[in-house]
Amino acid sequence: MNDKIKVKNVILRSGGDSLLPLMLVYMMYIILHGHLSPGGGFQGGVLMVAAVTILYLGHGYETTTRALSADLLHGTEGFASVVYVALAMLGVCAGAQFCENILYRQGAIGDLYSSGTIFWMNLTVGVKVLTGVGSIALLMLGLVSERSAQNEKG
Repeated sequence: MNDKIKVKNVILRSGGDSLLPLMLVYMMYIILHGHLSPGGGFQGGVLMVAAVTILYLGHGYETTTRALSADLLHGTEGFASVVYVALAMLGVCAGAQFCENILYRQGAIGDLYSSGTIFWMNLTVGVKVLTGVGSIALLMLGLVSERSAQNEKG
């Protein structure tokens, strides 16, 4: 019975290790191209739950928390919030409205950087959601691993 568990762990670990880089690249693609196609910062950030879960299933909770520091995630989420508000205030500083796109004349239509302030706001939303959802996923997986450890003891 124990050999079957080891084989399952090897399959999960190798499958997860091969899928994780592709998932991260796809997540960043969704975030960076959100102003050009369906998707965006929120959708790309939510894909972080899948990445955290794949890492957890393949390597366990301890490795996942070492790879994704909760303190770093919290700090980055706060930084992204501040950057978003600063970008939104650019409109007010330029004599326009809050969150108004004042840099819309930069870039050619269809290019990666073609939407001015919207691109940067979408990127900061992606980072904020990515770090926030990553933190929540780590907390939830911590509860699951703690409960499973308690069930194994007694």
